[in-house]
This record gives sequence, C-alpha cells and structure tokens, in this order.
Amino acid sequence: MVNFGYTLMCEQAGPTALVSHARRAEESGFDFEVISDHYNPWLAAQGHAPNAWSVLGAVSQVTERVPLMTYVTCPTVRYHPAVIAQNAATTGLLSDGRFWLGLGAGENLNEHVVGRGWPPANIRHEMLSEAVDIIAALFTGEYVNYVGEHFRVDSAKLWDTPEAPPPIGIAVSGKQSAELAAENADFLIAVEPVGDLIDQFERESGKKNAPKVGQLPICFDADRDAAIARAHEQFRWFGNGWKVNAELPGPAGFEGATQFVRKEDVAESIPCGADPAAIVEAARPYVDAGFTHLAFVQIGGDHQEGFLDWSEKELLPALRDGFRA
Repeated sequence: MVNFGYTLMCEQAGPTALVSHARRAEESGFDFEVISDHYNPWLAAQGHAPNAWSVLGAVSQVTERVPLMTYVTCPTVRYHPAVIAQNAATTGLLSDGRFWLGLGAGENLNEHVVGRGWPPANIRHEMLSEAVDIIAALFTGEYVNYVGEHFRVDSAKLWDTPEAPPPIGIAVSGKQSAELAAENADFLIAVEPVGDLIDQFERESGKKNAPKVGQLPICFDADRDAAIARAHEQFRWFGNGWKVNAELPGPAGFEGATQFVRKEDVAESIPCGADPAAIVEAARPYVDAGFTHLAFVQIGGDHQEGFLDWSEKELLPALRDGFRA
C-alpha cells in the first residue's frame, strides 16, 4: 500500500497560507504531510521562506490524523543538533506523536546565512552522523555530554519529550549518504526513484519494512500552458540535480544556473496540467523502486486550494486505483 502525501512548500507560501493548506490537505484525504525547511527560496519568483518549525507547531493544532514530517531539516550548520532535538521533541508532543524527523546534509542556499562557511560533502556527512547521535541521545530524556570532531554538547537534557521518540529519516542521493542512512536512520528519504539506493539501505540496515519516502513535483492547472509557464518560473532549478543544488549560495545563483532551461525542458520532467493519468505514470517509477510514501509538491503558492479540491475528487482516487495493493 502506497501512502500519498502533500508538501507544505515554505518557499512558495507564507505561514498563514501554509497552515490553511495543511488543514485542507488532511480534509482532502492525503495520508501524510511534509514541510520544507528553508531560509531562502530557490528562486526569487517563489517569494517566501517562513520558519518551518513555527509553521509545524501551528499545523499540529489544525490537523488531527496525518503524520507530519520535515522534508528535510539540516541539523549541522544553521541549527545545532541539540536545538533540532528540542524542536522535534516539542513538535512530537504538540502533534500527539505524529511527527517524523527528516534530516539531510543541507544546502548552501540556507546554511551559509550564519557565516560559518560551507563544508565539502564528506565533512557534511560526518557532521550529520554526529548530529544524529546527539539527537537520538537527547530523545532519551537523559543528560547528554558529547565531544565529537564537529560538535560539543555540554550537560544538555530535553525536559519535555514524547512517550515515543520521533523516528529519524535521512535523505540520500548516492552511495555515501545511503550508507549513512543505513547506519543511523529509522527510514529513508529520497527525491529520485533510484531503486539501488533503497536496496543498499535495506541490505545494510536490515530494515526491509522501514518507510521509504519520496517526493514528486507537479503543476496542476486546467490550462496546461499556464501550468508549464508557472513550473518554469518557479521550479526550473529542480533539474540541476542535488550535487549542484547543494552548492549554490542563493536565489541569484539558481537564476544564473537555470537561465537556459526552456519551458519544454520543464514540461518533460514535471507533470503539468489536469490529467491524473500523467501523474499516476510519473509516480510509477517511485512505486516500482520500492517507495512506501510519496509526497507531491504542487507548484505555485496561489494555486493550492484548486489543487486540493481536484486532488480530493480526481487525483487521489486515480492514484489509489492505479496502485491498489
């Protein structure tokens, strides 16, 4: 059984709108909800970047059923892992145990703002591994002292923890990050339908029944040309690949890196329009690769209500018919 989720994209809507979208997404029948955690949007045309943790606190109070998850937060540069542990534990309490903590090695786009520089990928993975150890230790509710290569924790304790700690997922994009996830994560996160990464995670972790959470951008509009234009304006960066996206320092860099991307290029990689069958086919590689959860990103902050109405009536029934267990 595949679970279909809705993405609260902080880069394309303000906090009040995101909370409203979260409530409506649950009403529409989505199985879970994820939220991005950005300090900057990818492109200036997206126009937003509210604090994800504040939004999550509000979302926890207007939803009742759906699991909530960061997709993803970086616990190494902009945030210290002890702070992420506290944020996650509090969100777990506010949501009555519905929160999953999705972690990643981060992007320069968001992390450079604190002036600590941007380390190379191998160092970022070392930092993430230490961060997960710290977070997991703090989730016990005991005092934690930690001295690592990259982080220090001095007599820290979480005074408010949920009965069960939030499960921890790690985003993977290659063999090194998949190995890190296998060693440290309760579940796997990926934005590309690469079955080899799932195979590696399951083989090395032994967690064959662990959730595998993917994400797929789409652009709904009754006018397909309008959908393509919007996807090109706001999401043409997606085709860069994560090795590039993790390194660029700001929206201006993404503007430059994508200046020659054409609308037809975007239309080939992102389902645009109002045909549920096209989205079912775009989702199929994720299901075939072994993903258990797939969150959709509807492009355009001003086009969420129409998308959610359409999802309830057409998209979700088509997906469940297409991937019935």
